[in-house]
Amino acid sequence: MTQEFSLQHIIREPKIKSDNAPVLIMLHGYGSDENDLFSFASELPEELFIISVKAPYKMQPYGNAWYAIHWDNNDGKFSDDLQAIKSRETIKDFIGEVIKNYPVDPENINLLGFSQGSILSYAVALSYPEFINNVVALSGYVNQGILKDGFENNDFSNLDFYCSHGSVDQVIPVDWARKTKPFLDNLNIKNAYSEFPVGHGVAPQNFFELKEWLKNRI
Repeated sequence: MTQEFSLQHIIREPKIKSDNAPVLIMLHGYGSDENDLFSFASELPEELFIISVKAPYKMQPYGNAWYAIHWDNNDGKFSDDLQAIKSRETIKDFIGEVIKNYPVDPENINLLGFSQGSILSYAVALSYPEFINNVVALSGYVNQGILKDGFENNDFSNLDFYCSHGSVDQVIPVDWARKTKPFLDNLNIKNAYSEFPVGHGVAPQNFFELKEWLKNRI
């Protein structure tokens, strides 16, 4: 990896060669790595330049995180929002590095996040909508504590979200995810929200739906 990038990543170049490819940046969940979401890259539209990123915080004994989750005997678990904000900024910088170093279309930047990666996808897109077109947010929610101050004044006209959640998710309660659509609607942001009868994961029909959604927008 050259020093031009602030985050480690792996890539799948488009099957159809292009100097101006739409790009999909994948952000994995807590305790995982860049190989996780990349495993279904071959199933996604061939024209996409796919970049799967490794989160910056190493976990023991293995895996990575975008921010720490602390367990507290009194209050359950809580997120390290300062680390999350730092990751939000790192991802924003990384998008600039991608545009500079890869043959991608700067006007067609798409994010796909799962769980913690989905929470960061919301944060980056809502804080910096000028950089992002479409967001696939799987099994996550909007953490307003990590959005940039004044984000509600941004121009969201180019943004579109596909959000999904498992109705029996045991990691991130579905009630948290159900607040997403009204939140985005209130900001007049285009969005779709789906639920599937699974836990903290992506059902086959969920994958088919997000793939179609993405194909229609790139």
